Amino acid sequence: MTELNDELSLKNYSPLEVEKKWQRKWESLKAFSPNPNDQGEPFCIVIPPPNVTGSLHMGHAFNTALIDVVVRFQRLLGKNVLCLPGTDHASIAVQTILEKQLKSEGKKSEDIGREEFLKRAWRWKEQSGGRIVSQLKRIGYSVDWSRERFTLDQKLNEAVVEAFNILYKNNLIYRGEYLVNWCPASQSAVSDLEVEMQEVNGHLWHFKYPLISKSAEKLDEYLEVATTRPETLLGDTAVAVNPEDNRYQKYIGFKVKVPFVDREIPVIADSHVDKDFGTGCVKVTPAHDPNDFAIGKRHNLKQINVMNKDGTLNINAGKFQNLDRYEARKNIIKELDNLGLLTKIEDYKHTVPFSDRGKVPIEPLLSTQWFLKMDNISKGCLNEIDSKKPAFIPQRWEKVYKDWLENINDWCISRQLWWGHQIPAWYVLDESQDSIDQNTPYVVARNEDDALIQANKQFGLNIRLVRDKDVLDTWFSSGLWPFSTLGWPNTNDPDFKTWYPNSVLVTGFDIIFFWVARMTMMGNTFTNNIPFKDVYIHGLVRDENNKKMSKSSDNGIDPILLIDKYGSDALRFALIREVAGAGQDIRLDFDRKKDTSSTVEASRNFANKLWNATKFVLINKTSNDNYLFTEIDESSLELCDKWILSKLNQVNTKVATLLKQYKLGESAKLLYEFSWNDFCDWYVEFAKQRFNNKDTENRQISEKVLIKVLTDILVMIHPFMPHITEELWHALQIKPQETLLSLEKWPTQENKFIDTKLDKSFQEFFEIIRLIRNLRVELGLKPSQKVPIYLISDNVELTNFLKRLVKDIQTLTKSSEVFIFESKEIDKNDFAKSFSGIISDLEVYLPFKDYVNLDSLRDRLNKDLQKVTQELENLNKRLSNKNFVDKAPKDIVDESIFKLKECTLQIEKINKKLNLLD
Repeated sequence: MTELNDELSLKNYSPLEVEKKWQRKWESLKAFSPNPNDQGEPFCIVIPPPNVTGSLHMGHAFNTALIDVVVRFQRLLGKNVLCLPGTDHASIAVQTILEKQLKSEGKKSEDIGREEFLKRAWRWKEQSGGRIVSQLKRIGYSVDWSRERFTLDQKLNEAVVEAFNILYKNNLIYRGEYLVNWCPASQSAVSDLEVEMQEVNGHLWHFKYPLISKSAEKLDEYLEVATTRPETLLGDTAVAVNPEDNRYQKYIGFKVKVPFVDREIPVIADSHVDKDFGTGCVKVTPAHDPNDFAIGKRHNLKQINVMNKDGTLNINAGKFQNLDRYEARKNIIKELDNLGLLTKIEDYKHTVPFSDRGKVPIEPLLSTQWFLKMDNISKGCLNEIDSKKPAFIPQRWEKVYKDWLENINDWCISRQLWWGHQIPAWYVLDESQDSIDQNTPYVVARNEDDALIQANKQFGLNIRLVRDKDVLDTWFSSGLWPFSTLGWPNTNDPDFKTWYPNSVLVTGFDIIFFWVARMTMMGNTFTNNIPFKDVYIHGLVRDENNKKMSKSSDNGIDPILLIDKYGSDALRFALIREVAGAGQDIRLDFDRKKDTSSTVEASRNFANKLWNATKFVLINKTSNDNYLFTEIDESSLELCDKWILSKLNQVNTKVATLLKQYKLGESAKLLYEFSWNDFCDWYVEFAKQRFNNKDTENRQISEKVLIKVLTDILVMIHPFMPHITEELWHALQIKPQETLLSLEKWPTQENKFIDTKLDKSFQEFFEIIRLIRNLRVELGLKPSQKVPIYLISDNVELTNFLKRLVKDIQTLTKSSEVFIFESKEIDKNDFAKSFSGIISDLEVYLPFKDYVNLDSLRDRLNKDLQKVTQELENLNKRLSNKNFVDKAPKDIVDESIFKLKECTLQIEKINKKLNLLD
């Protein structure tokens, strides 16, 4: 053994120590800070920016692991890779945090004013907003932290302002009074995509509107309507019936009176009304229901808003003013009953829109907002779908993306908040005006100076400007993320010229609408390019019970806890190895009592296996020569060397192909099987025999092959487990610390070593070894007990192959001798007292008469027989029970039938062995 410069051979694997070391090293060397002028094909990913308010959850960890595998692999291919990080300003979430802080001080945001509120927000961001970034760094993210962006950065704000101005100039942005989704909790409009439909157990209230009759025709005194929101009757301006409903045709044109407000409203005919819902009569509240809003437009109905922005009722609600909407509902129902107008209350399960942020039911509210026209923008993206721009992986998500683009509504882009990108619009007031309404003129500009110049030209000099208080929807700035982060609108920026469009977007399926589609539309509009070539859609990480993780279910698994226990390499590899196919959800095993995960622990054991294999190589290395730079002499290779080099190059080719196709889970599984089984379990065992041999030349060949294969394994596993592979790679190399595995090249694929025929022969060889080992266990032989082995086959090619590996068979099976015959060369009766087995066309015999205690063996077999017989009886009883067969789940019944067959076979085998002992 050589004296090692590295102390690896003397140490146990400590994940946290190794990971901290290389995270510091990568950052200090600026390992992942590319130059636009660097050689190599450009490759770029901008990471989905997590909310600045957030802390790392398992979804972040999964997304991060997937992205980092992709970028580290592309870097190893020699590409000029930029992985650009950043965080989102999260308007509603930050605003909520600050308002809670103010409430604890007995204040409201209005008490301190916008300027002071924003100062507080920036202070909070500097003090608390970096938590998610430090946690992402712990995963080993190979991003360029020097290019880190924040969606409220000055440069990104300039991009947002420019985008708004361009859209407005092209008549794509407009301001108007429309019905919007209003969140009373955050007191802001929210988009359709920020609304979550939830099924609730509610009621359908039936009540009567008194009819105002002006006809001699015999009519009922009332019309009965049904509603799930009785508090909105205070804003009703019509009752609608279907024109084809014979029950109500005679009432069309008459009027009814709205209770409590004494408003007379018409009975109108509209085909939208469902004759079978409720009574067939529908109350119409244009200011508080999207369908009613449309009916109101068709019939020129008045829009009466009865709701304040905090969810209480306003002055139009009369005596119910200032009551919360749900308190008002109770009071209205009670008074309708007192007036004899309430006719029926039905239990009614229906879906209710909830604010995704505020977690309260949405209130459709008439409000003046800013909107972005989506028709023309979406058509541009639809036209690119047939050209696979972008290409979705898996492809099934393309249809979801297309369907949404084809059925898109105009986007309400304004939010009634202070934290965010303030809308670059200024209202023009004369010197006597002190209020702004829907008809107040305005100008859109890049800054206030430009706005004043515009306003003076249009309205004269005796004016003053007041900027719109609203901010833009967070998703507006996020929609610009793939190119604003690279310098847009400066299209001559070197980063933009080099890395735009991005190469791939890696994201979850749940934000295809929120984010992916908005980025494609914005990118296509402002750059005439879809912003990324590929979109890799991944699934969710589900908990140990296969349930979706959520705050409401309180079933999240803290990735930092698992990193502290097992290391980030183990967590990364565990998550990716669980992926059964692109877009599929994965399940993460977790014991909540012990805070342990057998899945992640298995990956930690894999890391330890690599560590110990490297220690084995270093301990047995006889020279400091770097064998990587020495050509391997093929003529000097033994069969096991040729086999492992054949497997290595096949795995290399396959893994590279899989990774290029974003089949990350499949590639992780393949590397695991090759590294653990082929290399560590088999080839290292072959090498041990040579290291025990005094043949120096033979030993050096084994050293060369060991180091070659192990080095290539470390490079290929590096994208999945970057820290440990960097550490082990350096232990094997004679290179300065500034040389990084992260920046090396993917191993060369040497097809000359590939021999599939040899691979098949070795697979059969390993099956033979396993059979012999199993027979030894059945005989109860101790490792120190050596018995002869007899291998009989008429397959000459196989027997010749095995004869070349006799010494290996002896060592691997603890055998005294290995005899290989053709069937004609031996009388099988000589093996009457032998345990035997068959692999394909090879028979294996282990004689026991002179090597084991027959009485002890007989006793053990009888105990096994008794145990299996008892299990067989239990299974027979269970399967003869008609209730069990009829009522138990099918998979449980099938499993019992399978176990019954297994027990029957085991009993036959044990009896056969007992007969041999007699």
